[in-house]
Amino acid sequence: MEKIELRGEEREEFGKGFSRRLRQRGRIPASVYSHGNTPIFFHVDYNSTASSLRNANAVYELELKGGEEKVMAVVKDVQRNPVSSKIESIDFYKVEKGEKIEVTVPVYIEGVTKGNSTALIEVQKVKAKADVDHLPQSLVLSIEGMQAGQEIRGKDIKPEEGVEFVGIKPEETLVKIVSPEGKKK
Repeated sequence: MEKIELRGEEREEFGKGFSRRLRQRGRIPASVYSHGNTPIFFHVDYNSTASSLRNANAVYELELKGGEEKVMAVVKDVQRNPVSSKIESIDFYKVEKGEKIEVTVPVYIEGVTKGNSTALIEVQKVKAKADVDHLPQSLVLSIEGMQAGQEIRGKDIKPEEGVEFVGIKPEETLVKIVSPEGKKK
């Protein structure tokens, strides 16, 4: 997996006023937490950071202290303005090479069902545990050729090597194929 590089500038000031001034300058207040250590507070460029957040479960290489310190991290939380949805701050979590972490993965389907049946995604997101170098971006399930009455269950999932889906029961239905009922033309 390719790491996304972000350059951060340390911040010494805190509070709503300072954070507002940062956002007006096109910066996002951010912090990186690590295994009980003191957090590092910094700010990053809004545009490059916002576009990088489209990558689910991306690993970031944060360049801090003028390039003297590089920290590998994942996004832990993104706070957004409830009205405008603009990013207000980001929390990162420091990770180490070879470390296994738990992430949330969106579920997607691909393919075409037989007849006029429709696929219903019963579970929108699943939790996965994987090495930080092999974090899954999504779980894509094929519905190609399936027909009404068929399902994809937890036991049908074949994760990539090094990825373990947690919290999914073998009999749990993830995708259900149904026929349109009661539709009249």
